[in-house]
Amino acid sequence: MKKILAYFKPYKRQAFLGPLFKLLEATFELLVPFVVALIVDKGLGTFENGGYPNADKGYILAMCALLGAFGLVGLLFSVTAQYFSARAATGVSASVRGDLFKKLQSISYKDMDKMGQATMLTRMTSDVDKMQTGINLFLRLLLRSPFIVFGALVCACIIDPASFGVFGEAIVVLAIVVYAVMFLCMPLYKKTQAKLDNVLLSTRENLTGARVLRAFCKEEDERALFNERNEELTKGRKFVHGIAAITNPLTYVLVNVATILLLYTGGLRVESGVLTQGKVIALYNLMGQILIELIKLANLIVTVAKAWASADRIEAVLAMQPSLQLLDDTAECGYGGEFVRFEEVSVRYNEGADEALNRLSFSVNRGETVGVIGGTGSGKTTLVNLIPHFYDVSAGKVLVNGTDVRSASLQPYLREKIGVVPQKAQLFKGTIRENLLWGRADASDEELMQAARLAQAEDFILEKGGLDAPVEQGGKNFSGGQKQRLTIARALARNPEILILDDSSSALDYATDAALRKGISALDTTVFIVSQRASSVLNADKIIVLDDGKAVGMGTHAELMKSCEVYREIYFSQYEKDGEVDA
Repeated sequence: MKKILAYFKPYKRQAFLGPLFKLLEATFELLVPFVVALIVDKGLGTFENGGYPNADKGYILAMCALLGAFGLVGLLFSVTAQYFSARAATGVSASVRGDLFKKLQSISYKDMDKMGQATMLTRMTSDVDKMQTGINLFLRLLLRSPFIVFGALVCACIIDPASFGVFGEAIVVLAIVVYAVMFLCMPLYKKTQAKLDNVLLSTRENLTGARVLRAFCKEEDERALFNERNEELTKGRKFVHGIAAITNPLTYVLVNVATILLLYTGGLRVESGVLTQGKVIALYNLMGQILIELIKLANLIVTVAKAWASADRIEAVLAMQPSLQLLDDTAECGYGGEFVRFEEVSVRYNEGADEALNRLSFSVNRGETVGVIGGTGSGKTTLVNLIPHFYDVSAGKVLVNGTDVRSASLQPYLREKIGVVPQKAQLFKGTIRENLLWGRADASDEELMQAARLAQAEDFILEKGGLDAPVEQGGKNFSGGQKQRLTIARALARNPEILILDDSSSALDYATDAALRKGISALDTTVFIVSQRASSVLNADKIIVLDDGKAVGMGTHAELMKSCEVYREIYFSQYEKDGEVDA
C-alpha cells in the first residue's frame, strides 16, 4: 500500500480536516445523552399522580433549544467533513487512475499480452471505484466510529461506573466479530475481482466478435460460457457477501442483549435510589449510539476490505516494471548508409517458448523498400515490431541510425520518426481529421489531404463530407479497405523516416494496392512491407523470406525466384507459373 499512500500527499490537508470535523460532530453527539438526562431529572422533576407537576418548562425549552443547536452544528461539521473526505477520495482516485493509464501505456506489448485487456479494464474502472468509495468512508468513519464507541464507554463510566462492565464486554465481543469478518472477507474479495475479469473478458469478446459468433452459430456456446463465468462470480460474491452480511444481525443481537442487561440492572439501581431515571435513559442512548456506530464500523470494514483488495490489485500494476530493456548509452546517432540493421537477432516471447525469430541478420539503407514475406506464424510481424522497440530481442541487437533501439538516448524520438500501420486497422471515435492528426498534431488540412491522396483515401473522404466526417467507435462506419487506407494516411501524415506497413493492404484490391505502393515509392522514406501477397513485395529493393522464424531467402524478386524454394512456392501458389504479375 506504500504506492497508494503516496497519492495522499497533495491531499494531506483534506485527509486531516475530514476526520477532524467528524470528530467534532461526534463530540456534540456524545453530549446529547447528558442533556437528555438533565431534561428528565431537572426539567421534568418527580413523577407524581400520573404526571410531572413540578416540571420546569422554561428549562426544558432551553435544553431542547440546546439540542437543536447541537444538531445544526453537527450537521455543519458533517457536511464539511463529507466535503473534505470526498475531495481527498476523488483526488487520490483521479491521480491513481491517471498514473494507472500512463503505466498501461508504458508497458510493452509483451506485458499487455500477459495481463490481458479485461484485467486492465477492471483495474481502471471497478477497482479504482471501489478504492475511492473505501477512502471516502475510511476518512469519514474510521476515527468517528471508534471515537463514539469508546467515548460512549467513558461517558457511561462517568454516569454510572457499575455499567462499565456491560459496555466493555459488549464492545470486546463486537470487536472480535468485526475483526473475524474482515479477516475472512479480504482474500475472498480479491478472488471475486479476479472472477470479474473473466466475465468482462467474455463480454468484450462477444461484443467485438458478434459477427463471427453469428457466422459460426456459436451464440449458445458463448452464452453457456458466459453463464458459467457469471455463475462463478455470483457464487463467489454470494459467499463473501453472506459472510459480510452476518455482521449486522450479530451486531444487533449482541448490542440488544447488552441493552436488555443494561435496562435490567439500571432499573434495579433506580429502585434502590443509586441511579436516576434520566441517567438510565442517558445510558440507554449511549448504548444506542454504540449500536449505530458499530454497525457503521462493520459496514466500513467490509467496504475497506473491498477497497484494500482493489488497491492491492492496482498497486500490482503500478509496481510493474516495463519488460522493455533500456541501455544506458549516450552515443550519438550516426547517419551512415546503413539506416536499419539487424545483428544476429533472436526473439523468444516467453521463457521456454520456441523462438519467434532465430539469428536474423540484414541491413537496410536509407530510402530502400524492404518486403517481408512468409507463411503464417513465420515471424513477419515480430520482425517489424522490433524496429520501434515494441518488443525486446532475446539475443543480438537492432540498430537504427547506428544506435541500438534499446538505447536510452534514442527513446525520446525513436517512435516519432516511425510511422506504423498495424495488421488490425484501428480508428477512434471523432472525425477523420482528429484521427489523421494522430500522425502529426500540427499538420495542416492540405498536408492531411496529401497523405490521404497517397493512401488512396481522398475519394471516399470527400464522398463522406471531407475531413470533418464523423468516425464511429472502431471506425465501424467504414469498410475494411477504407479503414486500412485511413490508418495508412495517418502514418503518412507524420512524414516518417521509416514506414512500417504490417499486412495493411489485405483488404485492398490489386489496383488500389498497386497505386498505393507506387505513391509510397516516390517518398524519401525507408519502407517495410509485410504482406502475404507476392505482388506487394515484387518491386522491393530487398525481400526477406521467413520460414519458422528463420530467414531462408534474402534478395530481389529475380534473385529469390532463382535461389529460394520457399519464395517460389509462395509466388506460384498465387500465380500461374507462366503468368505475369502486374506490379
